[in-house]
Amino acid sequence: MSGAETLGIEVKGKINRKDYGLVWNVPLETGGVLVGEDVKILLELEATKSE
Repeated sequence: MSGAETLGIEVKGKINRKDYGLVWNVPLETGGVLVGEDVKILLELEATKSE
């Protein structure tokens, strides 16, 4: 595919799971909790124009 047009996009973000009602968790014996509040999102998209 020499000379093909390609588009690449990378999107990064973070959301708080509690904002969506996901509040389940378990305390750990060593302190802290099993599940963190922040959810990291990474999207890597690539599109190639076909002829």
